[in-house]
Amino acid sequence: MRHQDLGELAGPVLLFGGAYSNLQATEAVLAQAEAIGLPTGNVICTGDVVAYCAQPAETVAAVRAAQAVVIAGNCEKQLADNALDCGCGFELGTTCDLLSAGWYAQADANIDDEARDWMAALPDVVTFQHAGKRAAVIHGGVTDVARFLFSVSSEEAFAEEIAALEALVGAVELVFAGHSGIAFERQIGAVTWVNAGAIGMPQHDGQRETRFAILEDGTPEIRTLTYDAQTAHAEMISAGLTQGYDRALLSGHWPSEDVLPQELRLGVLASG
Repeated sequence: MRHQDLGELAGPVLLFGGAYSNLQATEAVLAQAEAIGLPTGNVICTGDVVAYCAQPAETVAAVRAAQAVVIAGNCEKQLADNALDCGCGFELGTTCDLLSAGWYAQADANIDDEARDWMAALPDVVTFQHAGKRAAVIHGGVTDVARFLFSVSSEEAFAEEIAALEALVGAVELVFAGHSGIAFERQIGAVTWVNAGAIGMPQHDGQRETRFAILEDGTPEIRTLTYDAQTAHAEMISAGLTQGYDRALLSGHWPSEDVLPQELRLGVLASG
């Protein structure tokens, strides 16, 4: 695995994931970073810059122009390898798996070779020191880039990933991850695990707002991101991406709960 150490980061650090080809959400979170006055290196993406929404090339360009540090998500890895699917870890034949064919094909058609080369060079793990603590940033897991870990996942699952991570980069006090799309914080022994959420898609809570994280004085905080969801939705309609994730931008409910643990399922899905 490719490991990048950023050294000591002073001041706040903004961490976000799951831009998901949502240019409007990406511009909004980068505006947050600019408003705080963050230096280059203090904006870190947990991966999946490209996925469900309509503007993959523009979203990649925005993230790169901001010089954000980006972890290789499964979508970046798959696009870099010219793979035929997103590698998201969806079970074969589930609704999530079937819906992924449409958005991945659109992303694959719109990402050029230069962007794929950039994706191929991204690190799998980033570490840094902050306010006396050592932090690591990954995508889903170390044992599996597309591993889904939720707030209700077993402590053993988190412990397995922390052990694999520390075998690779040494001891850490903070882990920031993404992939699962729902932000949360959980204490696992001496390690604080933070999923920074996804900025490009609501977290299946009935709200349009998405999530990102701020690390300040060694303490993580999950924050809400408000962005122009109506325009992002219109872009998806224009691109023909109308399999359900377009409606999710406005309803705040995913088109499928296949990937979610039973405890997090609401029984209310995007419709209309």
